[in-house]
Amino acid sequence: MKMERLIPMLPVADIARSVEFYGKLGFEVENRNDEWRWAMLRFGECRLMIDQSINPHPGMPRTGVLYLYPSDVVGYHAQVRSKGIDIPDLETTFYGLTEFRLDDPDGNRLWIGQNTGSEAG
Repeated sequence: MKMERLIPMLPVADIARSVEFYGKLGFEVENRNDEWRWAMLRFGECRLMIDQSINPHPGMPRTGVLYLYPSDVVGYHAQVRSKGIDIPDLETTFYGLTEFRLDDPDGNRLWIGQNTGSEAG
């Protein structure tokens, strides 16, 4: 047996606000049910669920991190900035990735990076 795929589901406080935020990151709504307070978002082959109903403690800080790997982190960084999202400059990490980090409106942490060194392929 093998695992076929993994789709993270993030707790959010407001579906509409989160759909708008992730839309600025390039995600499109694949499926949405406002009665359930849930949506499935898609960016290429990547999927992400956001769910308002699984947020039993909205005042608690988030501890999860999603790591996104675009094919062109420099271009993606510029694209996200052009959508009006306040993000830090790109940095090269001690582990060799060029990345930037941000929080979504609910405090879920997103790290976005690419290997841009000599091993990049």
